Amino acid sequence: MSLDPALRSRIESLLQSNRVVLFMKGQPTMPQCGFSAKAVGALSALGVDYAHVNVLADQEIREGIKVYGDWPTIPQLYIDGELVGGSDIIEQMTNSGELATLLGLEAPDRTPPAITITPAAAEMLQNAVADAGPGAALALSINAQFQPNFQLAQFDANAIASESNGVRVQFDLASARRADGITIDWVDDIRGKGLAIDNPNAPKPVQALSPMDADAKVRASEVLLVDVRPADERAIASVKLPFKTFDGNGRAELEALPKDTALAFLCRSGGRSQQAAEEFRALGFSNVHNVTGGINAWADDVDGTISKY
Repeated sequence: MSLDPALRSRIESLLQSNRVVLFMKGQPTMPQCGFSAKAVGALSALGVDYAHVNVLADQEIREGIKVYGDWPTIPQLYIDGELVGGSDIIEQMTNSGELATLLGLEAPDRTPPAITITPAAAEMLQNAVADAGPGAALALSINAQFQPNFQLAQFDANAIASESNGVRVQFDLASARRADGITIDWVDDIRGKGLAIDNPNAPKPVQALSPMDADAKVRASEVLLVDVRPADERAIASVKLPFKTFDGNGRAELEALPKDTALAFLCRSGGRSQQAAEEFRALGFSNVHNVTGGINAWADDVDGTISKY
């Protein structure tokens, strides 16, 4: 299949303007497929700066890049105008250190994480590996949202691996960093039945914050209030305190703040603000709150001059 000259020129312009380019589905902060998420995770583990192209927003590029590099799937990574490969190759080269060398970066830290596997979990995991047959190994991946995923994989003598209670677990580079200090247990209680992983590195869950407490913390400069409502709703009812919004570049500016910044999200009744708080938690923010009941509860509990709607 031939490539339209104009489209070829667009792609080459992208590659010439940026040393490292990832063609992916979605954005680095919100990948729209698992393979793109793996690629983003691998590049993030190296701390490399890269340009990205969301092929879901450009159908011509989505199909054209497959023809350009003679590579049928997305994502695709290009360095210095040359195709490196898809998510599996990106991950393999990241874990081996080959990608860091190609980019002129220091070799990544491959120190195995310290893990604890309880005897009950060890028994179940050992049985799973034995049932899988010769050459099988346990692999644990932990994504950017700190969601764990155990899988059976091929034994890799060169993989980053840790052992506890006779059980060996393999990790990719990014997961190894996120796994340091985890405890893996087998439970059969109110939480359900299965493996339970306690990870001290995971961001705390979104905390509920009453309007009265939010008011006090904002006045004491202990938390940054973020009103996620559009301007027309804020015109109807708004707190008489400093706050940030998502207007214009507001959200991008918030996302660029230090990840330990205390944030409290506010909306009409608490639903949209909870969703926004969860999104920022997923981005790695560790001190995130949702103002329960929203501006209507604020009118009831803090400031009766605020209109309810």
